[in-house]
Amino acid sequence: MNELFLLVALALGGSALAGSVKVINQGNEALVERLGSYNKKLEPGLNFVFPFVDKVVFRETIREKVLDIPPQKCITRDNVSIEVDAVVYWRIVDMEKAWYRVENLQSAMVNLVLTQIRSEMGRLELDETFTARAQINEILLRDLDIATDPWGVKVTRVELRDIIPSLAVQESMELQMSAERRKRAAILTSEGERESAVNSAKGRAEAQILEAEAQQKATILQAEAHQKTIVLHAQAERQQQVLKAQATAEALQIITKTLQTSPEAREALQFLIAQNYLDMGTKIGSSDSSKVMFMDPRSIPATIEGMRSIVSDGSNNLPQVNGDRIN
Repeated sequence: MNELFLLVALALGGSALAGSVKVINQGNEALVERLGSYNKKLEPGLNFVFPFVDKVVFRETIREKVLDIPPQKCITRDNVSIEVDAVVYWRIVDMEKAWYRVENLQSAMVNLVLTQIRSEMGRLELDETFTARAQINEILLRDLDIATDPWGVKVTRVELRDIIPSLAVQESMELQMSAERRKRAAILTSEGERESAVNSAKGRAEAQILEAEAQQKATILQAEAHQKTIVLHAQAERQQQVLKAQATAEALQIITKTLQTSPEAREALQFLIAQNYLDMGTKIGSSDSSKVMFMDPRSIPATIEGMRSIVSDGSNNLPQVNGDRIN
């Protein structure tokens, strides 16, 4: 009997000793109640409790967890039905509040997130739900963090995953987007045609301006060339007249010297004058212009004789050389 009693005592002592040792893993915490009331919190590592008196009632991780929110139907401000789901990142910062302030923490958070999502979606129109997703995430994060603070929970991030309108709304949105794309295409086409017309008009205007400038320059160059031609022609005529005058003066000098040295040259000069007179009539008769010339052959000797007298009178009026008159 003594041995049996000893074995029973050893068994109970070993069980009590084993039950008094609690090992908490890193990243976890546990709550201990003593005789039904909260006693203490067990930290990661080796912990001791009183057997049969202390009881671990709650053990949970303090690491960040992910709460998957199932899709739910929401009504936007413009009465459009959509389905929205989300994901929430959270962690427990106060183990005592998380156990004693709320009965089912995860269920309470799911219902709270669903309520907040419905509330925020009801304030927005359908188009705003797609463009203001980042703002909705920030609002949900702020509201949920404030609402879960009494539960000892810290909400670190909220993300809306999918916003799915109803099938009828999707079809109307596709029609709207198709019409919007056609509208943009028409606008881009008209803008392209307008730019093309503007560029063509500018090109024609620039071409006309360049053509006018080219014509102006050509006219100026032609005027300058014509002016230069007139100047050169006048200079050539003046030079020709100068040369003729010089030739005439030289011829007169030669004639004067010849008449001074040879008095018989007067008859030859008279012959040349008569011959030039007859040649002048020949040239007048052979020209292309219409003319009528009356000449009496019997008057030719008298004309020649008159010219000889002019030459004779001119020879009598020749200048004197060394005080002697030229005969």
